[in-house]
Amino acid sequence: MAHEPRREPRRDRGGGREERDSEFTDKLVHINRVAKVVKGGRRFAFAALVIVGDQKGRAGYGHGKAREVPEAIRKATDAAKRALTRVPLREGRTLHHDVLGRHGAGKVFLRAAPPGTGIIAGGPMRAVFETLGIQDVVAKSLGSSNPYNVVRATFDALKHQDSPRSVAARRSLKVSTLQSRRREGDAEPATD
Repeated sequence: MAHEPRREPRRDRGGGREERDSEFTDKLVHINRVAKVVKGGRRFAFAALVIVGDQKGRAGYGHGKAREVPEAIRKATDAAKRALTRVPLREGRTLHHDVLGRHGAGKVFLRAAPPGTGIIAGGPMRAVFETLGIQDVVAKSLGSSNPYNVVRATFDALKHQDSPRSVAARRSLKVSTLQSRRREGDAEPATD
């Protein structure tokens, strides 16, 4: 009779979750002290804006508010992980095409860049690109400099990013056909 090894019961239920969470990098973009006026005076709390990404084309942003800074950051990070979006990247390093995004008074313009350019972007946008894994991009923020609006405008722009594969699928074509048509269109002079 073969002796079967006895299995230990698994106590650590969150073990797999820790590994999954470690693939994400998070960046604290902005922390703000907010006050609520109550009968006895003011009650202070902290609001945090965090961006989370896997540096492989997925990122999300979250907002958290709590009486203590670490708790606000934790809430914002959890919210960001729930709101992850995938962005198609060209060669895993830059955008496929130039794009404009807006949210409220915040406007951003993102341009694809050749290898070696780096991330040319300010503050909140830089954090978005670093967590996404974009290495070469030129970006300009126009209008509002409020970090919440800039981040939302950046994600709006990234949402409108199309890869040749998705465009070909939408038009029921092959990618090679789409690219050859584009080259033919570039070669022909405009007749208007």
